[in-house]
Amino acid sequence: MIDDGTGLFTIGELARTTGLTVRTIRYWSDEGVLTPVTRSAGGYRLYDTESVARLELIRTLRELGLGLDAVREVVGGEKDLSSVAAAHVAALDAQIRSLKVTRAVLSTVARRGSSAEEMTLMHRLARLSAAERQRIVDDFVEETFRGLDTADPVIRDRLRRIGADLPEDPSPEQVDAWVELAELVQKEDFRAAMRRMIEFNAAGRGPDTPAGTSMWFIRRLVELVGDALARGTAPEDPEADAVLDELLGEGTDRAAVLERIDLGQEVDRYRELAAVISGASEPPRYRAEFSWVVAALRSRTGG
Repeated sequence: MIDDGTGLFTIGELARTTGLTVRTIRYWSDEGVLTPVTRSAGGYRLYDTESVARLELIRTLRELGLGLDAVREVVGGEKDLSSVAAAHVAALDAQIRSLKVTRAVLSTVARRGSSAEEMTLMHRLARLSAAERQRIVDDFVEETFRGLDTADPVIRDRLRRIGADLPEDPSPEQVDAWVELAELVQKEDFRAAMRRMIEFNAAGRGPDTPAGTSMWFIRRLVELVGDALARGTAPEDPEADAVLDELLGEGTDRAAVLERIDLGQEVDRYRELAAVISGASEPPRYRAEFSWVVAALRSRTGG
């Protein structure tokens, strides 16, 4: 406080009182965040005791990461502190999400030993918005089902829902899985395999076939073959014929069914990756049941 009875402070005295540097206080004053109450006869900026309290508020807000524009609005009474704080929380949340994605990408790069090109692609794919990720999946689904009007709509919707929902706070494993899935759905051989599987599915469907029938077939397969396994029935045993007939129906083209199941196993990587991305526990894969059916069909078709 200057010794003239006015109770005012120079910038230097403010610095000594608050522990801030003269340079910082002068900068905040130049930016209009801390306005002097008056000037001395020599033109020096002077501040009162209220300025000391305001300076402490400014320092706190800056240490919390608020920009000067936001601080100026709070100090000047243009906005209340709670609304500015809420806006800053939202901005921090976005920054934290971005940093976590970056960290996950770098962790994946370190684990995989990725090249610079792979890292660039991974970073670009991981930072896509939810809408952009969904567009990649939608394009894949649209091409896979194009012209197949009799395909099971439940499968179409299921493919569209899974795979694009990368969490805001992804783990390195989820980033890795999303990048692999995004690359996978753009590969021509994978798209062709998925298309062939959907064509098999659509071939046996009529206009009146209920939606979800294909999912019912999988559940039925797991149930019937699970019972056969529990009884100790081997795929090549004569008793396996009854299981196949009950599952597929008598007279069904078993070679075509075998190809369909083989294709389903070929494209199963999509489902595995989608499960990792969603953070769900690995879904039941029923490898034993599907392997039993494949072995039983091959023993009877020579496939």
